[in-house]
Amino acid sequence: MAQRGFTLIELMIVVAIIGILAAVALPAYQDYTVRAKMSEVILVMSACRTTITELYQSSSSPPGANNWQCESSASTKYVAGLDTNDDGRVRVTVQGISASVNGKFVTLTPLASANTAASVTLNMGSGLFGWRCGAPADGTDLLPKYLPSSCRGT
Repeated sequence: MAQRGFTLIELMIVVAIIGILAAVALPAYQDYTVRAKMSEVILVMSACRTTITELYQSSSSPPGANNWQCESSASTKYVAGLDTNDDGRVRVTVQGISASVNGKFVTLTPLASANTAASVTLNMGSGLFGWRCGAPADGTDLLPKYLPSSCRGT
Protein backbone atom coordinates (compact mmCIF):
# COMPACT_ATOMS: atom_id res chain seq x y z
CA MET A 1 0.00 0.00 0.00
CA ALA A 2 1.47 3.34 -1.07
CA GLN A 3 1.53 6.20 1.41
CA ARG A 4 -0.21 9.41 0.44
CA GLY A 5 0.20 12.64 2.43
CA PHE A 6 2.08 13.28 5.65
CA THR A 7 2.32 11.07 8.69
CA LEU A 8 1.54 12.37 12.14
CA ILE A 9 5.25 12.44 13.07
CA GLU A 10 6.10 14.60 10.05
CA LEU A 11 3.35 17.07 10.95
CA MET A 12 4.55 17.24 14.56
CA ILE A 13 8.10 17.99 13.40
CA VAL A 14 6.86 20.82 11.18
CA VAL A 15 4.81 22.31 14.03
CA ALA A 16 7.84 22.12 16.35
CA ILE A 17 10.06 23.90 13.79
CA ILE A 18 7.48 26.67 13.34
CA GLY A 19 7.26 27.06 17.13
CA ILE A 20 11.03 27.42 17.45
CA LEU A 21 11.15 30.01 14.67
CA ALA A 22 8.33 31.98 16.31
CA ALA A 23 10.08 31.88 19.70
CA VAL A 24 13.17 33.45 18.13
CA ALA A 25 11.40 35.97 15.88
CA LEU A 26 8.90 37.42 18.37
CA PRO A 27 11.40 39.05 20.79
CA ALA A 28 13.41 40.44 17.87
CA TYR A 29 10.25 41.94 16.39
CA GLN A 30 9.25 43.49 19.73
CA ASP A 31 12.67 45.19 20.02
CA TYR A 32 12.30 46.42 16.44
CA THR A 33 8.90 48.02 17.13
CA VAL A 34 10.30 49.79 20.22
CA ARG A 35 13.22 51.16 18.14
CA ALA A 36 10.81 52.34 15.45
CA LYS A 37 8.71 54.24 18.01
CA MET A 38 11.87 55.67 19.61
CA SER A 39 12.61 57.33 16.26
CA GLU A 40 9.81 59.81 16.99
CA VAL A 41 11.43 60.61 20.34
CA ILE A 42 14.74 61.31 18.58
CA LEU A 43 12.93 63.49 16.03
CA VAL A 44 11.45 65.67 18.80
CA MET A 45 14.95 66.12 20.25
CA SER A 46 16.33 67.03 16.81
CA ALA A 47 14.14 70.14 16.67
CA CYS A 48 15.85 71.34 19.85
CA ARG A 49 19.25 70.48 18.41
CA THR A 50 18.77 72.97 15.58
CA THR A 51 17.64 75.77 17.90
CA ILE A 52 20.43 75.21 20.42
CA THR A 53 23.09 75.02 17.70
CA GLU A 54 21.93 78.36 16.27
CA LEU A 55 22.00 79.99 19.72
CA TYR A 56 25.52 78.66 20.43
CA GLN A 57 26.73 80.14 17.13
CA SER A 58 25.00 83.50 17.16
CA SER A 59 24.32 84.48 20.76
CA SER A 60 26.63 85.80 23.43
CA SER A 61 24.30 85.32 26.38
CA PRO A 62 23.00 81.87 27.36
CA PRO A 63 19.22 81.59 27.79
CA GLY A 64 19.33 79.26 30.83
CA ALA A 65 17.65 75.99 31.68
CA ASN A 66 14.36 75.34 29.85
CA ASN A 67 14.61 78.67 27.98
CA TRP A 68 16.29 77.51 24.75
CA GLN A 69 13.04 78.22 22.79
CA CYS A 70 12.39 74.59 21.85
CA GLU A 71 10.72 73.11 24.92
CA SER A 72 7.12 74.05 24.08
CA SER A 73 6.59 71.47 21.31
CA ALA A 74 7.74 68.57 23.45
CA SER A 75 4.64 66.51 24.31
CA THR A 76 3.67 63.85 21.75
CA LYS A 77 2.30 60.31 21.80
CA TYR A 78 5.72 58.93 22.82
CA VAL A 79 7.24 61.97 24.58
CA ALA A 80 6.00 62.83 28.08
CA GLY A 81 8.21 65.88 28.40
CA LEU A 82 11.36 67.60 27.25
CA ASP A 83 13.70 69.72 29.31
CA THR A 84 17.02 71.44 28.74
CA ASN A 85 19.74 72.36 31.19
CA ASP A 86 21.88 75.53 31.32
CA ASP A 87 24.38 74.13 28.79
CA GLY A 88 21.71 73.01 26.30
CA ARG A 89 21.61 69.30 27.06
CA VAL A 90 18.20 68.00 25.94
CA ARG A 91 16.49 65.31 28.02
CA VAL A 92 13.28 63.60 26.91
CA THR A 93 11.03 61.41 29.06
CA VAL A 94 9.57 58.47 27.11
CA GLN A 95 5.92 57.38 27.39
CA GLY A 96 3.42 55.10 25.63
CA ILE A 97 5.89 52.66 24.03
CA SER A 98 6.44 49.66 26.33
CA ALA A 99 6.99 48.94 30.01
CA SER A 100 10.72 48.50 29.42
CA VAL A 101 11.18 52.12 28.24
CA ASN A 102 8.26 54.16 29.63
CA GLY A 103 9.40 56.76 32.16
CA LYS A 104 13.04 56.49 31.09
CA PHE A 105 15.23 59.27 29.70
CA VAL A 106 17.06 59.85 26.42
CA THR A 107 19.60 62.68 26.23
CA LEU A 108 21.13 64.76 23.46
CA THR A 109 24.24 66.66 24.51
CA PRO A 110 26.05 69.48 22.65
CA LEU A 111 29.79 68.87 22.28
CA ALA A 112 32.64 71.38 22.32
CA SER A 113 35.07 68.71 21.03
CA ALA A 114 34.92 65.02 20.17
CA ASN A 115 34.45 63.89 23.79
CA THR A 116 33.81 67.07 25.78
CA ALA A 117 30.34 68.42 26.51
CA ALA A 118 29.84 72.07 25.61
CA SER A 119 29.58 74.72 28.29
CA VAL A 120 27.85 78.07 27.81
CA THR A 121 30.58 79.78 29.83
CA LEU A 122 33.29 78.51 27.45
CA ASN A 123 31.61 77.92 24.09
CA MET A 124 28.77 80.45 23.74
CA GLY A 125 29.23 82.40 20.52
CA SER A 126 31.84 80.01 19.11
CA GLY A 127 29.64 77.18 17.83
CA LEU A 128 29.59 73.46 18.52
CA PHE A 129 31.69 70.48 17.44
CA GLY A 130 28.68 68.15 17.24
CA TRP A 131 26.15 66.24 19.32
CA ARG A 132 26.17 63.05 21.40
CA CYS A 133 22.90 61.12 21.60
CA GLY A 134 21.92 58.40 24.04
CA ALA A 135 25.08 58.30 26.16
CA PRO A 136 24.60 56.83 29.66
CA ALA A 137 27.14 59.35 31.01
CA ASP A 138 24.77 62.16 29.98
CA GLY A 139 21.73 60.66 31.73
CA THR A 140 20.25 58.21 29.21
CA ASP A 141 18.95 55.23 31.17
CA LEU A 142 17.61 53.13 28.27
CA LEU A 143 19.34 49.99 27.05
CA PRO A 144 21.13 50.66 23.73
CA LYS A 145 19.10 47.93 21.99
CA TYR A 146 16.02 50.17 22.27
CA LEU A 147 17.71 53.18 20.65
CA PRO A 148 18.07 53.73 16.90
CA SER A 149 21.61 53.07 15.67
CA SER A 150 22.18 56.81 15.19
CA CYS A 151 21.60 57.42 18.92
CA ARG A 152 23.72 54.93 20.82
CA GLY A 153 26.14 57.16 22.66
CA THR A 154 27.58 58.88 19.58
